[in-house]
Amino acid sequence: MSGTAEYLAEGPRAGIRPFTHADGAEFTARVRESKGLHQPWLFPPDSPAAYASYAGRLIDDPTKAGFLVCETDGAGIAGYININNIVGGAFRCGALGYGAFAHAAGRGLMREGLDLVVRHAFGPLGLHRLEINVQPDNAASIALARRCGFRLEGFSPAFLFIDGAWRDHERWAVTADMVPS
Repeated sequence: MSGTAEYLAEGPRAGIRPFTHADGAEFTARVRESKGLHQPWLFPPDSPAAYASYAGRLIDDPTKAGFLVCETDGAGIAGYININNIVGGAFRCGALGYGAFAHAAGRGLMREGLDLVVRHAFGPLGLHRLEINVQPDNAASIALARRCGFRLEGFSPAFLFIDGAWRDHERWAVTADMVPS
């Protein structure tokens, strides 16, 4: 996809837009190409049925917001960033999860995309805080959080059940007042 009107926000090389059901074929193909990059950290949907269920939750559930990071030159989906467990009221917080696709890894597209999602979350979505929970050995994910201004806030033993076991995670966070306007 290309063109400013298609994106919720756009930078020099990447734009963010919501998931659609029509993205299933490209998304799952990118996931299959990226298994070596993702595992053992991530297990995104790699079949049409799994994608339909996954995208449906992101589209229909008001406590979630899913974004595709796309190359603005029309080269397609570079990765994805989801805000899960969105809570309003006095909390106004969400938990981020993300993954780059192998063809886009290391090119700065996810940095650009994450910066766009953070600004969207603190602007139109009205959130105050975003958290990222990362397994301590996932150096690439931690580096992205750090580059985007997230601060390390703590350690959560046995935090998430991933790949058949309860995994420890580091907690990284950013608040609206930490992001320059």
